[in-house]
Amino acid sequence: MHALLHRACAFAACLVLSAMPAATLAAEEAAKLLKIGFAETDITPEPGMEKPGGYGKAFVKTVQDPCKVRAAVFDDGTKRVALVGVDALIIRRQTTLEARRQIQQRCGIPGDAVLIGASHSHSSGPTGMILPGEFDHADDFVKSLAYEKSSCADAKYLQRVVEQIVEAVCQADEKRAEAVCGVGSGLENQVAFNRRFRMKNGRTFTHPGKRNPDIAEAAGPIDPEVGVVGAWDSKGKLLGCVVNYACHATCGASGFSANWIYYMEQVVRGALGQDVVVVFLQGDCGDITQVDNLSPYPNVDGPIVGGRIGAEAVKTLLSMHRGAMGPLDARTKILDIGHRVPTPQRVAECRELVKKEPKEVGATEWTFAKEIVLLDALLKKDVVEEVEVQAVQVGPAVFVTNQAEMFVEYGLELKEKSPFPFTFPVELANGCVGYVPTEEALGEHGGGYETRLTSYSNLEVAAGRKILDASVEMVNAMKPGEAPAPAEIPPVTTPWTYGNVPPEVK
Repeated sequence: MHALLHRACAFAACLVLSAMPAATLAAEEAAKLLKIGFAETDITPEPGMEKPGGYGKAFVKTVQDPCKVRAAVFDDGTKRVALVGVDALIIRRQTTLEARRQIQQRCGIPGDAVLIGASHSHSSGPTGMILPGEFDHADDFVKSLAYEKSSCADAKYLQRVVEQIVEAVCQADEKRAEAVCGVGSGLENQVAFNRRFRMKNGRTFTHPGKRNPDIAEAAGPIDPEVGVVGAWDSKGKLLGCVVNYACHATCGASGFSANWIYYMEQVVRGALGQDVVVVFLQGDCGDITQVDNLSPYPNVDGPIVGGRIGAEAVKTLLSMHRGAMGPLDARTKILDIGHRVPTPQRVAECRELVKKEPKEVGATEWTFAKEIVLLDALLKKDVVEEVEVQAVQVGPAVFVTNQAEMFVEYGLELKEKSPFPFTFPVELANGCVGYVPTEEALGEHGGGYETRLTSYSNLEVAAGRKILDASVEMVNAMKPGEAPAPAEIPPVTTPWTYGNVPPEVK
């Protein structure tokens, strides 16, 4: 294990040993406790499978650390909701719907009350990009571009992911027991950076290169909040927690890996118990990574990124008040969102271009031309995208989903407009519609590969605003619960006798 991770775990463990037990279950607890269960299952890919994350094929021969499904089920006696984090680049809509169907059939949790979020690990297994059979309607040339030249999901692996999502949720449901809860947020602003920059030429570039002298300023902010919900049994043992943070999982890995999320989990477990289940839900990070383009030094690696986020989660868990935390609620809304459509001339030009070798026309131009051809084929099936927005409430906290790699500005605006004291955006949840940039990023001075038309990213310019508006409307229709807080201590009228003595100088 990385030396920094050892030090972080040791330090956090010392904090636990020296900390006073926080608000244990009181006899006079008036509110009804939630029943909560946690579970995890394994989805580590087999060596030799594809690793999605680019526009071409990439195969991985080894495993660095396990990939998992982690689930939490909350029950207030009236409703049950499930929060599921999957170590995957993306979760396609079909996977979500099938997992929800089986969960509802097997343990009765309504599909709309199940949130399934991908961690966006770029070192995980083949859950995308292209699904088996997705281009079977196209001509042979397009099918060859899709199945032979693009990143593809593996049918057997997708089946396994569905099975393990269902198993994790049902195990968590079976483990439900009365638990005290807490919610809080920390701050980590040293490992996440906006990767888009306004350049002196008036355009915006993604990853312009470290210390590029043509950089004028960062094109956007970050979201440094580490959101945490924790649950403890009656003896004060942490059963599990849910962590929300906004940063691409793009750290280097030597094999299949959960990426920095693995190291975050190791820090939490090193401090608070080796069997703690850490459900991670990715925040809006479409333009946020661990790469600091303004730094003269090498990029931080997975142990540092995950270690710092995990340490902040531990600090937040140690500090939060514990108690009853209801109510629960879950709502969904389906939006019909249009696509940005390439012109017939553009499609024809791209089709001719991809008939040539990438080295002849340039790899980047060839790749984006291939994507235009694939997008054109997809649009022959669907001209409108069904996009789900979901809000899952746990007392004073609400998790609000989108299916996109959503630019961070939307998540920050959602937090500003939400009536909940704890609002946690969750991107790439319940499906995948690719990048959703801001309207400014798609404008005259925008740019960067997130804004290019591809079979992966192609929603209309106003998509982000439509998703945000629906999210705000949804959370404003919900009533936040109260965060746990201990009884206030009455004012002291008799000072400590050692403390109110006058000074002596002789």
